Amino acid sequence: MSQNTELEALYSVIEESARLAGVATSRDTVWPILTAYGDTLAKAVIAFRVATGERNAGEFDCRFTLLPKELDPYAAALSHGLAAKTDHPVGSLIAELHRDFPIDSTGIDFGVVGGFAKTWSFFPIDDLQPLSKLAQLPSMPPGVAANLDFFTRYDLADRVSLVGIDYPHKSLNLYFGAAPADVFSAQGITSILRDARLPEPSERLLQLGAQAFGIYATLSWESERVERITIAAMTSDPTTLPVRIEPKIEHFVKNAPYSTDDRQFVYAITATPKGEYHKLQSYYAWQSRVENILLVSDNG
Repeated sequence: MSQNTELEALYSVIEESARLAGVATSRDTVWPILTAYGDTLAKAVIAFRVATGERNAGEFDCRFTLLPKELDPYAAALSHGLAAKTDHPVGSLIAELHRDFPIDSTGIDFGVVGGFAKTWSFFPIDDLQPLSKLAQLPSMPPGVAANLDFFTRYDLADRVSLVGIDYPHKSLNLYFGAAPADVFSAQGITSILRDARLPEPSERLLQLGAQAFGIYATLSWESERVERITIAAMTSDPTTLPVRIEPKIEHFVKNAPYSTDDRQFVYAITATPKGEYHKLQSYYAWQSRVENILLVSDNG
């Protein structure tokens, strides 16, 4: 099968998946992204995301990960006209990150309406990185250094497994691997949100914490505060989680296409100053080693 035929098939899957979420796909937006990264997609992990909340209305997100570590996905986006060059620090951060830190693989996010959005830089699972070193990068948001004590308090500061850079929103995601179990307890979640000056957690967020594996924080260059905290759980069946699933997400779960023997999902709840929203990531193309990357054992 030619690469163009494979990309056409993938485009059809994306279009079908977005339709399930009530979003129309723009071929003029999506096709240039597929062709820009086409050479790297044969072994990529492919996931689709649906989410509740005003921030996510009218968009359907796609994620390609386990792209080659040699790839600078932002440089590729620039060279293919998927993103506009900027003098903002968000535009120089990934080059600094890949210059000074060990990178195991990379990835991108894009919306079927808005286009190229994020890059992902994964550290090796046996070489998680310290936040104190990341904070020294010239283009890193000042809030990373300002919140070192906060992340240290919860034994997260030396466990950074993944850095996501959101170019349209000019924000940063910090994922923490092998987070201590106390972080996901009701007391731990409540304490973290209170310290981050975020609203008290809902009962659904506390219930999700009982089965959660992941925690990540969102910061920006506009302020030093932690803007959002997300708690995530991996499951082969989101309907078995101890939370009520939003109808929009349940519909997608029941109908989303997949190309592997086993279905895999990540269900997450994000706490923001304006309240919580829910998101579900459904894996279309999956590799078993992704589970190790996401979970990151305590030996890592």
